[in-house]
Amino acid sequence: MALTLPGKELSMTDYRAFSKDHKCIKFTDYEITRHELEEADELCHDNWREIQHLREYIDHLQVLLTEHGIAIPDEY
Repeated sequence: MALTLPGKELSMTDYRAFSKDHKCIKFTDYEITRHELEEADELCHDNWREIQHLREYIDHLQVLLTEHGIAIPDEY
């Protein structure tokens, strides 16, 4: 298995990349990074959904306040 970057191929079995117990450090680093990116993507998506929900809630409250003649303070 190899990781390919533009103009360069990084071997996951490069002997110099192995630790004393013959575990591929580059591949372990790749797996950890991939897992962290997946987790960050999931958190970002969940945060965006929450932001959208709160924005809709705020819009609804602003409509109710306006309908009842209550002034909405400026954002700061």
